[in-house]
Amino acid sequence: MKRMRYEFDHWDNAIQGYKETERLNWSKVNAETLKKIHEFAFPEWCHKIEHVHVLDLSEDGYIKPHIDSVKFCGDLIVGLSLLSDSVMRLVGENMVVDALLRRRSLYVMKGSVRYNFTHEILSNDTSLFRDQRIKKSRRISVICRSAPVNTV
Repeated sequence: MKRMRYEFDHWDNAIQGYKETERLNWSKVNAETLKKIHEFAFPEWCHKIEHVHVLDLSEDGYIKPHIDSVKFCGDLIVGLSLLSDSVMRLVGENMVVDALLRRRSLYVMKGSVRYNFTHEILSNDTSLFRDQRIKKSRRISVICRSAPVNTV
């Protein structure tokens, strides 16, 4: 990803200041980490998407409120946050929840949170958690997903 430039024109306009790729092959150490994530977060019967999504968000980048398309992933989204703390905001019909995603933390979205809440990564201009400013530097997220229901 070093040779890639940060982009500002995501296909659905949800991400600003990002690089992204999908990976199937990993080093032995990284493959072991992904195996542990899968064993922890995915039930045995769950059909996983084999390619893992890697999203590199610049220090000035952010992710706008969205719900991931059911065309591209199923009921389960699992993300490993790397390099920087950040704040994920979840917004439902009558509820707003800010979650502090610490560097090297793992989050799991499924059920109501997956389908009934938008999620976003706040920009440094708006990134607060419990009244404390959380300055995000470059953030990489490694995202594992279950397969869309219609492809299983």
